[in-house]
Amino acid sequence: MDRVKVLVVDDTALMRKMLSEMLEEDPEVEVVGTAYNGVEAIREVDRLRPDVVTLDVEMPGLDGLAALKVIRSRHGLPVIMVSSFTREGADKTVQALELGAFDFIPKPEGDRPKLEIGRIKGELQEKVRAAAGRPPRKEDEPILTPVGAADRNELSFIPSEMPSSEEERRFEVVAIGTSTGGPNALGDILPLFPEDFPAGLIIVQHMPPVFTKSFAERLNSICHLEVKEAQDGDIVRGGRALIAPGDYHITLKRERLATIVHLNQHPSISGHRPSVDVLMRSVAREFGRRAIGIIMTGMGRDGAEGIGMVRKAGGYTIAQSEDTCIVYGMPKVAVELGNIDKIVPLGGIPAEIMRKMEGERSAFSSRLSG
Repeated sequence: MDRVKVLVVDDTALMRKMLSEMLEEDPEVEVVGTAYNGVEAIREVDRLRPDVVTLDVEMPGLDGLAALKVIRSRHGLPVIMVSSFTREGADKTVQALELGAFDFIPKPEGDRPKLEIGRIKGELQEKVRAAAGRPPRKEDEPILTPVGAADRNELSFIPSEMPSSEEERRFEVVAIGTSTGGPNALGDILPLFPEDFPAGLIIVQHMPPVFTKSFAERLNSICHLEVKEAQDGDIVRGGRALIAPGDYHITLKRERLATIVHLNQHPSISGHRPSVDVLMRSVAREFGRRAIGIIMTGMGRDGAEGIGMVRKAGGYTIAQSEDTCIVYGMPKVAVELGNIDKIVPLGGIPAEIMRKMEGERSAFSSRLSG
């Protein structure tokens, strides 16, 4: 199989060198050239015809956003943005994703960026291969985190306030997990939810700190729902979507008067914090059959086990269909494990959720009238 040809674009020689070296360590990848600004990037794409471009967000002259527009319109190539850990960098990265960037990685940060290489090397290599349409290598696939005894015990019963089979099932929470391709996918479906949507939405999108806040603010500007980056102590309620902040796991706790968000920095699960598995396990424990779990586009298998716990607790589970996923990883594993009730195209997910919620109410009304 031919190696994936990559063009590396960055305005600093050190970063071009580091990114190139990280990529060249992958035997499936070949760096065919580098460029120092947007103008040169466009020229080199025309000349070298790479398979994938890594593109610095902030460059003098023609910046990454402008270069991205030209590269996408002229060649349709997958582009991975390389962004700084700044608010401005995060805002521009969110814009780049809306313009069609495949994904992004954060730049090595700190005074000694070479020490940060280990943090992003595997992520960069994996995303470049995914952008080129290469299947994940088995050695790169995270191992499913075993279900602990505490999780099993907490799922061995349904709390007394949960409805029995003879009572109305009113869904109270929708938990969504996604990764690569998720920002655009969420941007497509969240505006379809009405302002008075009766359940709270809790979202884990694999993103580092700073980026999740910019992403939530962007979604809030285009949605009928209130969308915000979750904070410890937030209340889960209808008409609101909460996005887990980067570097924090998110869990829920049903109190007497409200459901409360709790954030923590416990160890990463399958390499992720926030982790979809952590959210889904919490939702399964707290809501049982009043929960809907959704796994959408993304690499790896985060959430595949956790959404199974939602299903075992009596909740309803949905996976995004393969043909509408940017990367069919997380949903694929969940489906293969038998943890999904229904596979739905991306654009049909909101309608399926609302159909299921309305169907439960209609079924309950029919039982009463009968």
